[in-house]
Amino acid sequence: MTNESLILFFIVAVVLVGAALIFSSLAPPSSTNPQKSETYECGIPTKGTTWLQFNVGYYLFAILFLVFDVETVFIFPWAVVMKELGMVAFIEIVIFFFILILGLMYAWKKKALIWE
Repeated sequence: MTNESLILFFIVAVVLVGAALIFSSLAPPSSTNPQKSETYECGIPTKGTTWLQFNVGYYLFAILFLVFDVETVFIFPWAVVMKELGMVAFIEIVIFFFILILGLMYAWKKKALIWE
């Protein structure tokens, strides 16, 4: 990629982002319903206090799920090109699984997988 094409790419990106921002400020939603400005549009009023403190375990469990889910997504492209890359791909996936297992062992040791 040459310098001119890179500069052109950034100019086009800035113009498109600027155009989107200008368009969104010029074309606001036309609804004047007061419920549109509320936080949630479900229409059901809350009962009691809405500020509840959640257990940190829920967040840890969700983050661990996301980490292992995203890592699992990386296995599919590897499987597609495994035959073409040969032994190099196999060694890379062994290292990948080793790091994945280390993360799982760390989470297990910290008792992040125990649901209380």
